[in-house]
Amino acid sequence: MKDYHINIFYSNDDEGYIADIPDLKNCSADGKTQNETLEQVLIAQKLWLEEARSSNIPIPEPKYKPMIYKVV
Repeated sequence: MKDYHINIFYSNDDEGYIADIPDLKNCSADGKTQNETLEQVLIAQKLWLEEARSSNIPIPEPKYKPMIYKVV
């Protein structure tokens, strides 16, 4: 499986965490904790990719790259 960038943030309106994968349109999940939300979005990613493959939908290459910070 390709490594896709995942955003996780807290939503006051939803009173929980939201995660999305920008490269995979409409691929998102939510949860009460950051870890739960990450687990859920990884499941959503797997299902998104399986559906794309079975429907012959092109799977995008990851274009968002993580930033690497060097501490001096």
